[in-house]
Amino acid sequence: MTGSADLNHVSVSAPDMEASLRFYVDVLGLEPIPTPNFGFPVRWLRAGDGQLHLFNRSVPAPSYHHFAVTVDDLPAVYERAVAHGCLDEDTFSGSLVELPGDTVQLYLRDPAGNLLEVNALGVDRLPTAMRERLVRLADVHPQSEENLRARLPLANG
Repeated sequence: MTGSADLNHVSVSAPDMEASLRFYVDVLGLEPIPTPNFGFPVRWLRAGDGQLHLFNRSVPAPSYHHFAVTVDDLPAVYERAVAHGCLDEDTFSGSLVELPGDTVQLYLRDPAGNLLEVNALGVDRLPTAMRERLVRLADVHPQSEENLRARLPLANG
């Protein structure tokens, strides 16, 4: 295969557009940006070099399908998520999971029920209270040598 592809944007359902917009601005700090008129409510938000598109359609969010973002300050996002009551403890091994390669994942549900994975490097960067809640993926599911070499493309390390 020739060429390459960069992720441009992700779209998620937002039956309550204002609640979803507040969530992504307040919890993740995404920035609303100008949006074309599609004939139904749509809002675009800047997410680093990409975008998140919220669209107002009454469709249920899938249970396991998700998108992921990388953040520099996971403890701050965690605190805001706790304040919003949006931690997802049930879909995977818990709301805070340690992957191979010193990667931490935080799982959240937005107001529409969309699953969001928030990634950061550095278990040692977490406050003690967060480290105590952390579930090591290797403790829940056996990891082969190849599994242990897996890495997410994180830019905040």
